[in-house]
Amino acid sequence: MRALCGGEHGGEERAGRTGTAVDERGDFMKENYNRDLNSTSKFISLILRHKPEVIGITLDEHGWADVEELIAGIQKTRMFDMEMLEEIVRTDSKMRYSFNEDKTLIRANQGHSIPVDVELPVVMPPEYLYHGTGQKYVESIEKIGLIPKSRLYVHLSSDMDTAVKVGGRHGKPVVYRVASGRMQEDGFVFYRSVNGVWLVKEVPAVYLEKINKEEKVSE
Repeated sequence: MRALCGGEHGGEERAGRTGTAVDERGDFMKENYNRDLNSTSKFISLILRHKPEVIGITLDEHGWADVEELIAGIQKTRMFDMEMLEEIVRTDSKMRYSFNEDKTLIRANQGHSIPVDVELPVVMPPEYLYHGTGQKYVESIEKIGLIPKSRLYVHLSSDMDTAVKVGGRHGKPVVYRVASGRMQEDGFVFYRSVNGVWLVKEVPAVYLEKINKEEKVSE
């Protein structure tokens, strides 16, 4: 009787170990899949914002790429298909990409260094917007203001928390409050992308105020 119970118990243990192994293998495969998606998303960002020629495609004047050509180009270096592309677009936390209505075309919503017109709407900005950067850029910013450098536009945030996060990518974060309402009155044109990023050609230093990230901001 004890042997029978022991056998049953051993079977349960083996089943438990097998179940655990399957779960671990599934978690490992999911982790690898997510890592591949993240890597491919960065590659797509490079293609659609800066260098479509790396996979031998071109963008039209509005930044659109042919989806079939994009997939075929990426497949030259890694596993990729339409399902993965749709997953990347759907799950991107920053909403970097948009399809057209029938998903035959795709483009980056903003952040281009190549001259394209992504048909951004002109929008009246709020009184203040925010720009996050790193401490190492403060001296230059306070001399010449914010300029787009390699991009077509300066990117601004509608809230301070987002600006702090953006600045943290460049080291110790520094946040500037932008007098966007006054800028608009002075003739500067503001745009807003589909993912909520505010864009302007430049921000002269006179419209900037450096603030502490702990400061309470009235939105």
